[in-house]
Amino acid sequence: MKTKIFTALCLFILHSSFCLRAVGQSYSIDWYKIAAGGGTSTGGVYAISGTIGQPDASVAMTGGNYSVTGGFWSLIQAVQTAGAPNLTVTHSDTSVIVSWPNTGSYTLHQNSNLANGSGWTTSGYSITTANGTNSITITSPTGNLFFRLANP
Repeated sequence: MKTKIFTALCLFILHSSFCLRAVGQSYSIDWYKIAAGGGTSTGGVYAISGTIGQPDASVAMTGGNYSVTGGFWSLIQAVQTAGAPNLTVTHSDTSVIVSWPNTGSYTLHQNSNLANGSGWTTSGYSITTANGTNSITITSPTGNLFFRLANP
């Protein structure tokens, strides 16, 4: 008898978790798209997980004191090598800039698939040096591309 009551109670709680609305809050996102990927953004007592507004790669959606900016996740990623100078990835308009301190002793490698550990090759992009910093600029990048610094 206890098993039947426990099972019924569990089914009621499970069913309720899908059917009951949250009460006591006044926040809502009326038009949205939840897409795969993303992460968690926090501020104060609020947290939001996932990718919200991803197809709206334009201006921020605002309301009151809050805003959400739509867009797409970066396809260019720096892979930090222990003991090597840090790589930095920034963007300017439609270009991506990968930069690192000019120590003279490291070579920039690239790989389009991190699952392929033997896919690292010396980068063919032209390196510009200014103010002690090396950089490459990739105009209108497409696909995945990962960079790391390695000793020759």
